[in-house]
Amino acid sequence: MEPKPWYDKGLRFKCTQCGNCCRNHGEYTYVSLSAVELRDIPPYLGLSRQDFLARYCVAEPGYHPTLRMDQPACPFLNAEGRCDIYPVRPKQCRTWPFWTENLVEETWNGPVKACCPGIDQGELHSREHIERTARETDEWY
Repeated sequence: MEPKPWYDKGLRFKCTQCGNCCRNHGEYTYVSLSAVELRDIPPYLGLSRQDFLARYCVAEPGYHPTLRMDQPACPFLNAEGRCDIYPVRPKQCRTWPFWTENLVEETWNGPVKACCPGIDQGELHSREHIERTARETDEWY
């Protein structure tokens, strides 16, 4: 029998819409884009796929294109701290903070909690929900 994870009884999280998760947090800050997102985001912005890729993305052979994060924040985080592409935001953004790499107890209680004031707040998310959300994100990486 596999041991229960440290979050077996669930984790509390409520998005406070602070925008912290959209800000650059060093060398590991990236937002990968799936084929569906590359289909949906450009027309939402009134751009062709090629123009969107040239203006907002970095593409390296063998990897999903990623948003260019060479500024202090995501290029779609506006001055009010809101997402300009919220209805079509990437899956990686929609599934924060329940990413596999964040579900290491030291990571959750360290850098994730330091970045996100919504950790330990609001709704109790079940282990099943947390793991389903993490798998959803992992499946296309």
